[in-house]
Amino acid sequence: MIPQQSEKLGSFYLGAKYNLAERKISEEPIHYDARDLTTHAVCVGMTGSGKTGLCIGLLEEAALDKVPAIIIDPKGDMTNLLLQFEDLSPDDFKQWVNVDDANRKGMSVEEYASSIAKKWSDGIADWGQSKQRIKDLKASVNYTIYTPGSSAGIPINIMGSFQAPDNSFEEDPEMLGERIQGIVAALLGMIGNNENPVRSREGILLSKLFEYYWKEGIDLDLAKLIKGIQKPPMAKLGVFDIEIFYPSKERFALAIEFNTLIASPQFNNWLIGTPLDINKLYFTEEGKPRHSIFYIAHLSESERMFFVTLLLNALIAWMRRQSGTTSLRSLLYFDEIFGYFPPTANPPSKRPLLTLLKQARAFGVGAVLVTQNPVDIDYKGLSNAGTWFIGKLQTDRDKMRVVEALNGAISQSGSSKKINYDNLIGGLDSRVFLMHNVHDDEPVVFHTRWVLSYLRGPMTRNQIKELMRLKKENLNDWAESSSTINFNESSRQNFENHAPSLDPSIQQVYLKNESFNHSANKYSPKILAVGRVRFNNQKLDIDEVNELALLLDPPDNFGRINWDESLKLENFRKQISDHLNDSELINASFSKVPDTINTAKKIKSVESEFSDYLYHNFDKKILVHEDLELFQKSNESVEAFLSRVALAAREERDEEIDTLKDSYDKKLDKLKDKIRDEESDLYDAEMESQSRKQDEFINIAETIFSVLGKGRRKSFTTASTKRRMTRRANERLENIRNEIEDLKMDHSDLEKELHEKLDDIRDHWNDQEQNLSKKEIKPRRADVQVDKIYLCWVH
Repeated sequence: MIPQQSEKLGSFYLGAKYNLAERKISEEPIHYDARDLTTHAVCVGMTGSGKTGLCIGLLEEAALDKVPAIIIDPKGDMTNLLLQFEDLSPDDFKQWVNVDDANRKGMSVEEYASSIAKKWSDGIADWGQSKQRIKDLKASVNYTIYTPGSSAGIPINIMGSFQAPDNSFEEDPEMLGERIQGIVAALLGMIGNNENPVRSREGILLSKLFEYYWKEGIDLDLAKLIKGIQKPPMAKLGVFDIEIFYPSKERFALAIEFNTLIASPQFNNWLIGTPLDINKLYFTEEGKPRHSIFYIAHLSESERMFFVTLLLNALIAWMRRQSGTTSLRSLLYFDEIFGYFPPTANPPSKRPLLTLLKQARAFGVGAVLVTQNPVDIDYKGLSNAGTWFIGKLQTDRDKMRVVEALNGAISQSGSSKKINYDNLIGGLDSRVFLMHNVHDDEPVVFHTRWVLSYLRGPMTRNQIKELMRLKKENLNDWAESSSTINFNESSRQNFENHAPSLDPSIQQVYLKNESFNHSANKYSPKILAVGRVRFNNQKLDIDEVNELALLLDPPDNFGRINWDESLKLENFRKQISDHLNDSELINASFSKVPDTINTAKKIKSVESEFSDYLYHNFDKKILVHEDLELFQKSNESVEAFLSRVALAAREERDEEIDTLKDSYDKKLDKLKDKIRDEESDLYDAEMESQSRKQDEFINIAETIFSVLGKGRRKSFTTASTKRRMTRRANERLENIRNEIEDLKMDHSDLEKELHEKLDDIRDHWNDQEQNLSKKEIKPRRADVQVDKIYLCWVH
């Protein structure tokens, strides 16, 4: 049984040292420094090696340390992270135990659930853990299962990956080029096209389309992409006319393939749900770290590759916008990289994985890559991983490949220590792992701890649906949103078959939005008010201009405008036109324009009221962390700011921990030196005491023989002296033992004091993360500008 474990900041409790020779678990716990994960980790082991238990334990520790994680789950094992039962009662397990397992053991479901509950309760206690730790784990992060292409869990809207990036091509052409190449490779894979995306005509055309639209700041979707394939906005590709390089007939065949893809009813599930926004995947709106599990077992191979590539490229784009750090900012966990990181082939996923392994360390993003297929993996690409967890392997060939890869990683790290890894790996048992960490002096063999989550095995989509049911009911960002506007009765009446004649200075536009198609081709007049508000605060480094376009009903007969019922239009320029085409105009009918907006003067009065409304009702509220001197930046989302706060708090915490540990390590080392010195003196004193006792015994024997025999009598004074010397030696021995005991108590008290201060640091910085306030920035009169008041026809 392992002693009760106290939480250590920035340290992951993985298990206990294991003696391979004796096949015995020691009481010495294994703690892994969280910051070591910034140099990434690889976990290799056959089925049954305990790999899933080790990795779920690692992710539990990351959650307890409030490190957000993106978890790619091709098999469904990682969904077990949501099976955390703080009461450990049979009823908790009953719903989730495998009925077939119960039948094989000749038990009812209730009996089997009771046995599993006891097994988990005993296992957790035997490893020095408690129910409170499960409760802390459940409260530490928000667990969410995302199911791309399915509504079983929380669906993911992939269209965010096609949005025009914030940074321009001039700022970072290489990064954007890599991102486009990854997206194009993924798209071609989805239609079963395995041509080289860099050299094939299909890949070049798609890449040029992304480059063209993104340079113009235009977001792409598959519909625009299909139109772009049919009618490219560029005349040449390279030096050739596009018709020579890629004739329209052949382009049409490519467009048909993509159209077939989006015409499929199942593809609609890719277009709804939470956007592929890394900030939202790492943090909730309240700032709570999130462990986002991407369950992709239900997808085909091409669909998996498509989604994984989009996700990895989105992570890289997000990562490159972050500041550098030596603390662990976040995790990417990939539960099976077989097929995504092969040694010779180059699937779309391989390049972003290589990029992450090479660059993510600087940004504090750690990658944990796992496989049970150790042969067909690009170990050269994994050679700069800092930590290797190696479990039981199936064949000698597997062992040979892993040892070869590990030796390569060791040579990369510059270590000269010779260790026979072949023998170490060959002796591993189930749940026993070899850990090679470049940050440690030597490898260690350890037995994994008991995990807090119930390992019931891969879950089905129906089980995931049940797990996510309550979360879906409370989640308001996964469903597609739709906006409508109310039409009053007067706006539905008195339609004419021609547009009313108005003052030419009144600019009229037409809103072409199917959301407003309440009555086909019947147009009603609305007001479209467009203005800008500047928010400027030099101290907070805020200077941004927000454009607002509000659609609302005309003033009533008393000239009153109900601004609060207005509808805010996003990207309004894309939704309006200054004319109708001939076919629309023929079938169009128009209601009468109210007297309250039928002259330029009355429109002018609306402009004045709009200015007042903007001034009095629009302000900018930003989040502020005074102690850390952090302020929400312009156009920074809440999740992105809270991510910065969490990282800053973690960096401050880690620095405090390092300073405190350095201080106490010196004191503890001095005590250890004193204990070693005293133990050396103890050895000498024990030898002296033993020698004195022997001398005294010999002296007594000689005295007895001298009395009984005829020889010279032994002096009683000499015997007394020997006894006195023995007594002094024993007293010295006892004093040294007492001194060692006192020193050990001092050492224990000092360690206890250190842990108490570490707990204080943890509590302090946990509280600091929540120590947020809001600051309001109001515009000046001069910061409000009305651009235009349109008379907007809505149908």
